[in-house]
Amino acid sequence: MVSTELHAEKQIQSAGTRNYSPSQNKSSKDDSSTETAGITETTGHYASFSMSSSENETTPVPSKWGRMTLPVPQFSRNDFSVWSILKQCIGKELSKITMPVVFNEPLSFLQRLCENVEYSYLLEKANMSDNPVERMEYVASFTAACISSNWERLGKPFNPLLGETYELISKEGEGFRMMTEQVSHHPPVTAFYADSPHFTFTGAVHPKLKLWARSVEIKPEGTAIIKLLRHNETYTWSGVTTCVHNIIVGKLWMEQCGIMEIKCHTNGLVAEMNFKPAGWYSKDLHCVEGFIFDKQKTKVSFLYGKWTSFMRKLDCEHYDEYLRLKELNPQQNSSDSRTSQQKDNSSLLNKFQRKKSVPTTLENGDKSDNYQCLEDLPTTLLWEVEPRPDWASEYYNFTQYAMALNELQEGMKETLPCTDSRFRPDIRKLEEGDIDGAAFEKNRLEEKQREVRKIRKRDKTTWVPLWFESKPHPYAKEEFWSFKNSYWDRNFSNCPDIF
Repeated sequence: MVSTELHAEKQIQSAGTRNYSPSQNKSSKDDSSTETAGITETTGHYASFSMSSSENETTPVPSKWGRMTLPVPQFSRNDFSVWSILKQCIGKELSKITMPVVFNEPLSFLQRLCENVEYSYLLEKANMSDNPVERMEYVASFTAACISSNWERLGKPFNPLLGETYELISKEGEGFRMMTEQVSHHPPVTAFYADSPHFTFTGAVHPKLKLWARSVEIKPEGTAIIKLLRHNETYTWSGVTTCVHNIIVGKLWMEQCGIMEIKCHTNGLVAEMNFKPAGWYSKDLHCVEGFIFDKQKTKVSFLYGKWTSFMRKLDCEHYDEYLRLKELNPQQNSSDSRTSQQKDNSSLLNKFQRKKSVPTTLENGDKSDNYQCLEDLPTTLLWEVEPRPDWASEYYNFTQYAMALNELQEGMKETLPCTDSRFRPDIRKLEEGDIDGAAFEKNRLEEKQREVRKIRKRDKTTWVPLWFESKPHPYAKEEFWSFKNSYWDRNFSNCPDIF
């Protein structure tokens, strides 16, 4: 595996990475009249900067999450062929394949998992609601919001090392805290736990990756469990499949596909959410729709939207009207008309993602032909995505939330365990634009992990996670990892040296 990666890195170097300049991808909007301040090695650009132009002096609103950008823009991947690396892996389990660092984004999978709680306010709303159907609507919307940051994020997060951890504490709203740990390496298993005054959110992810002729599929196996504390209600679901297309030729793009079943084990409500494949002419690209059923299997609410942008609900007494309007506006059979509509939808989606102040009437234009008449019905907006910054394309298409995940703020070194992902040198070097340094550190860490595994095998010892323990759970079919809570005592004296 090491020789495969080193060969790939040589290919990458010959493609021109040694001539990489951190400024090569900067937007043409940048000019010499812009002065920035507050730039450090690990924290990038902050919001405290001003325009020197006397005509228009503005101060951007600081991000509520942290830094505004990464230290340097992303390098260009245009000269790199994913297929040249992956063609030898067809039919294999990709989690066991060592991939070149050029295909990574500067985040660990542990950090990427914490993006699931960006819209935790939906769980707060669910917990405060006295209507059980409304609670399920918010929880179902949260499951779509969990994966919204995947849109156009085609870089691979770094595989966590065994024993690696990551913590995230937010004071937004009533606040939440989240902790993740890599509890197993073969097979790879990441356990997570988040809590707030309103909810607990826990589970373990067993990612399964499969390579096909022209695509890669990622199935996040494992059960996610939410408990709403005010109502003592437990909800469970499993993730849907992510499919990345055009790995041989063409522009890479992804979709989320499959049926997600969300169960409330306390009141018997079930939400069945259909994450639709794009289909012919991409008419259903990113679309999600489904129903909430009561104990008698009666439909009590209809949910629809796009996992990239919004979720809305429609009362079932209006659903017949929805079907009638749908029949009155059949889709045109002409492929030219479909192609034109697809381009219009793509344009509107980009406009929606970038402008927070888009009127609500425009968001319906973001839908496929199926949804052209829903604005005439009494729908209710449940969730809408936070627009990405204008410069997101220069920084791995990160959301503003993701920009701050690897930020090493003042005082963190004294409070975090040495196993925290923020201290990984390969991720830090990639974030700073040092491709060769990141590749070297990635290989070094993987070799170190292999040597430690050999020592354990020789001594016949077994790895025991520090912060999670394997326990059966009444609502989880597979092995479940329970959080010990001792992490927050901050006694990190037993943490292993993995970096």
